[in-house]
Amino acid sequence: MELAGGVTEARRTEFPFTLPHGLVAPDGTVHREGTMRMSTALDEIEPIKDPRVRSNPGYLVIILLTRVITKLGGLEYINTHTVENLYSGDLAYLQDFYQRINTNGHSRLQVDCPHCTGSFEVEPPSLGE
Repeated sequence: MELAGGVTEARRTEFPFTLPHGLVAPDGTVHREGTMRMSTALDEIEPIKDPRVRSNPGYLVIILLTRVITKLGGLEYINTHTVENLYSGDLAYLQDFYQRINTNGHSRLQVDCPHCTGSFEVEPPSLGE
């Protein structure tokens, strides 16, 4: 995207999120703030080869989210165990967030005003805040 004066803005590929509940670590720390990057074709294709997905297709979302979540609180690594231990509400939130950023290229939602019938985008508030 070109800005005024011929300056080019880099395309945004990582998006912050806040989990509604958060991952509770063994020491009691709750990890809610994170970052997710847009997925690549390989991110969506590679998990299909995984034996865990072949035996349980529902596991695909676990592997896919593990690949695209780049940060979650103060955790050093994000792995399948991390995603497996999320509350189901957080998992549903991340699936919706994944769909929005990969379909639209941003995390905003298109809404219609019930009064003026105008259409506009809003950044939804994080759940649980």
